[in-house]
Amino acid sequence: MTDVRSQLIDFISADAVFHGDFTLTSGKKATYYVDMRKVSLDHRVAPLIGQVMLDLIADIPNVSAVGGMTMGADPIASAVLHQGVARGLNYDAFVVRKEPKDHGRGRQVEGPDVAGKRVVVLEDTSTTGGSPLKAIEALVKAGAEIAGVAVVVDRNTGAREVIEAAGYPYFAALGLDDLGLG
Repeated sequence: MTDVRSQLIDFISADAVFHGDFTLTSGKKATYYVDMRKVSLDHRVAPLIGQVMLDLIADIPNVSAVGGMTMGADPIASAVLHQGVARGLNYDAFVVRKEPKDHGRGRQVEGPDVAGKRVVVLEDTSTTGGSPLKAIEALVKAGAEIAGVAVVVDRNTGAREVIEAAGYPYFAALGLDDLGLG
């Protein structure tokens, strides 16, 4: 395990894992909640997330951009973009809105144009796979080619199976066992 990955696990475990009774975005109940925004927006942790996610997607060929559904994927995409620049890589970032804007250019996918480009859909924490699939739907409409889905923390609650059944490669940086929740 890399030092960076170990540091990321320590930060998530200490600052982003909460125990109790929670209702997830999916409507499912859980006895713990991983609040990635507690760490993905932290100056100490965002660079670690970017480095770990760059390592995770390093072998996916010809990726031009990364991003996903706003708000969870936004800081992950930004971290990948910035850490990529530090490594001499040229990943752009994009944001997928829940719905197209009703003003301006009416876009649902914001950022550099993704038409004709290979992209990786990011997610901070996966449960059902619904958010990445919604992002994929908008990205395909925008003309992007989906190279895969990459998540920081996989809750091991079926997202991998749903994403792979839809025909997309799935990559997870961390699982529940890494966080002592498995």
